[in-house]
Amino acid sequence: MRGPRELFEHEDHWATRMGKWFPGERTVFRGRDLHRAFASRQWMELYVYSITGRDFTPNQIELLNSMWVYTSYPDPRLWNNRVAALAGTARSTGTLGLSAALAVSEATVYGRRPDIRAISFLRRASRAISEGETLAELVDRELRRFRALPGYGRPVVDEDERIFHLRDRARELELDGGRYVALAFEVENHLRLTRRRRLYMNYTALTAAICADMGFSPEEYYLVAYPVFLSGMIPCWLEANQRGEGTFLPISCRRVAYRGPGQRPWCSGGDPL
Repeated sequence: MRGPRELFEHEDHWATRMGKWFPGERTVFRGRDLHRAFASRQWMELYVYSITGRDFTPNQIELLNSMWVYTSYPDPRLWNNRVAALAGTARSTGTLGLSAALAVSEATVYGRRPDIRAISFLRRASRAISEGETLAELVDRELRRFRALPGYGRPVVDEDERIFHLRDRARELELDGGRYVALAFEVENHLRLTRRRRLYMNYTALTAAICADMGFSPEEYYLVAYPVFLSGMIPCWLEANQRGEGTFLPISCRRVAYRGPGQRPWCSGGDPL
């Protein structure tokens, strides 16, 4: 920012290349007439165009769609789905509850932040290898610096059941041959063969590799992945909202491991005796 002068330049004025609504006439969407140019296009096509300003092939759109489908888990035990269910049991509106659930999807360990780290790692790794660094040197350096590799390792179980389905779909759509997808599996093979604790690829590494091969930047990939959990959240909110109020995972007082002072009497004035 250049100080007050820049603020005055934008007072009552916002120059944009993204779009504009002309009431009663038309809407311009990134330089195109929304109702004409996208009349027969899929919503996913419009969504990725809104992020990138670029068109993608039908097969690429199909694969992005599958990425979303394969991770739509309606399990209220999952950290972000639990927020949706808690909102439902508290009789929050669907919009408010689902927005909160999407917000907590931007977590440090799971969700959107690892997405950015995973695609950034793959781009960084590809560049380092092209400059002569070996895969082993690269992995060792990354682990020394960050103590983990984004996109590798998973709690509860080692292998990610989504990998097989997404890779099979990518192969079916002839989109499994990109250099970042190949690199992602090379990293996994190295981690499984050389590490005392074997690290398997998780869904984030494969989706990041696919999107990197499609030309997405880290920011674009982050935005493309933003609603990826949404379809699994809705059933969690619906079920909790349709059951008794407050009945989603209640905990009785006797189950609370309290180790503070015992029960104390209170005088009528409000001060403890």
